[in-house]
Amino acid sequence: MRDIISQKLKEIELNERVCVLHAVESGSRAWGFASPDSDYDVRFVYLRETNFYLRLDNTRDVIEWQLDKTLDINGWDLQKALRLLYKANPTLFEWANSPIVYKTTPAWQAISKRFAEYFSPKSCMYSYLHMAEGNYKEYLKHDLVRPKKYLYVLRPILACKWVLRNNAPPPMLFSELVAAEAGLELTQEIDKLLKIKLNAPELEEAPKIAPLNDFIEETLPLLRERLDSLPDGGAGSFDGLNRLFLDALASGLV
Repeated sequence: MRDIISQKLKEIELNERVCVLHAVESGSRAWGFASPDSDYDVRFVYLRETNFYLRLDNTRDVIEWQLDKTLDINGWDLQKALRLLYKANPTLFEWANSPIVYKTTPAWQAISKRFAEYFSPKSCMYSYLHMAEGNYKEYLKHDLVRPKKYLYVLRPILACKWVLRNNAPPPMLFSELVAAEAGLELTQEIDKLLKIKLNAPELEEAPKIAPLNDFIEETLPLLRERLDSLPDGGAGSFDGLNRLFLDALASGLV
């Protein structure tokens, strides 16, 4: 599959006239809890030629290349990525820390070295908490639930706990978050859940797991209280991001 994904990235570069600066796995496979029929969530950051950025008309800053039962491939223009980095969007930190890298470049490595300047505990935690609350409300309050949805609530909850304790972006691997932030009882429940998830189809439903629901309902309000007390944003500026963007354009990659 890695060869197929590499070929798809080359097709994108040829047909869209871009350079893929960095491409990674971003979903359950990168988090370490893929099901037998999980798709591949490939995400990338790309750069276009200089003249494209000098146009007066509105231009798209996203490439959506493929979406089917096996592959989900899309990417962000470097300008979009850097604007989101200024806002400390946690998605970019996840892409930078993914354990599964399909392609990277020296230009991206130079950019990612500056990420720490733009990390904001409050912004990061807000995004993860919003994710956990939304997924819990939508998917886990019924008598029958899809087991994988617990992981899409538990992972952001543990990510919030990591941010509070370490003042740093959380790791991608779910196992690292569990080892660092889950107590013994919760870890045992998560182990049971993972055995179900790793051996069951994505859409299969099962009775909700009361201990996990109890943990989630107790923890979300506590995290919301802690969020409000955190200081705002990182220290990075647009000047630094402008320089990174101009350096990438000057690299001659496109």
